[in-house]
Amino acid sequence: MSLPYTAPWLLAPMEGVTEPLFRGMVLGLHSPAELGGACTEFVRVSSAPLPRRVLRAHLGAQGPIPVALQLMGSDLQHLATTAARAVEVGAPVLDLNFGCPAKGALRGCAGSALMDDPERLRELVAATCEAADGRVPVTAKLRAGGDDDSRLEELVDAACTGGAALVTMHARTRAEAYSVDADWERLRRAADAARAHGVPVCGNGGVDRHADLEALRRETGCAYAMVGRGALADPWIFSGHEASGAEAAGFLLAYGRGLEAQGASTRGAAARVKQLLGHWRVGGLVPDEEARRSWLRERDPEALFARLEACVPQGARGSD
Repeated sequence: MSLPYTAPWLLAPMEGVTEPLFRGMVLGLHSPAELGGACTEFVRVSSAPLPRRVLRAHLGAQGPIPVALQLMGSDLQHLATTAARAVEVGAPVLDLNFGCPAKGALRGCAGSALMDDPERLRELVAATCEAADGRVPVTAKLRAGGDDDSRLEELVDAACTGGAALVTMHARTRAEAYSVDADWERLRRAADAARAHGVPVCGNGGVDRHADLEALRRETGCAYAMVGRGALADPWIFSGHEASGAEAAGFLLAYGRGLEAQGASTRGAAARVKQLLGHWRVGGLVPDEEARRSWLRERDPEALFARLEACVPQGARGSD
């Protein structure tokens, strides 16, 4: 089934980060020709199918750039029922998370626990495809393996034979988590394995700057490239726009104040802004690691926002 993405770059799902506000702000910086699509944080399906209202809340409003709904679970029936409901509430793509290395996912035999069970992975993809009934494409996000990458091709084959319209391959294994450099040779292997099924691969990992997007596709044969932490460092990464200091500070300020408007405390909103500042690279706000430490050491939430406001011209503070 054809995918709705009009550009080969995708924003990765990141737990605790790509909620609707941050995701919408990043999408708002780009056209569909610059950013093909995004994905929600994973929605955990465990003891029962999820209600439609929960799925709607995660999905948010759809705009010109499609946002896939990512599901994670190991119960075939609960996952299938949730998938059918997700299609009903307007998800344009269903993505299955087989990459999360968190201990909670592993205890529930979900996420990257499935890197040790390709047959179960195939069954979960097939059940989701059956529930979607051809109305929307189903995609699968994998890691390169569990303890090592020896079963990489077997895992890709399982996702493809289960019916996945796209396989996203994270270039690290479950055991590596995020602690080592991404190995693009694994992405090349995944693209080769999926090509036999006529299924495209999206490579994930090691994209830090705009130029890395095309480099990944060129060097690995992947049809798509997905950006995770690189988008936390530079929300404009998909277009290559060099953000000014005012633009960079304005983004962070609008994000923090937007969280407050949604009910977050000022301290909680500042903590989320600091989460971005821990990665931030653009606009000259964090020229070196000492400057980064200065931002992160700021204990007064209003002082943090005041520092950002000082970088934004008075007439440009539309979100204040």
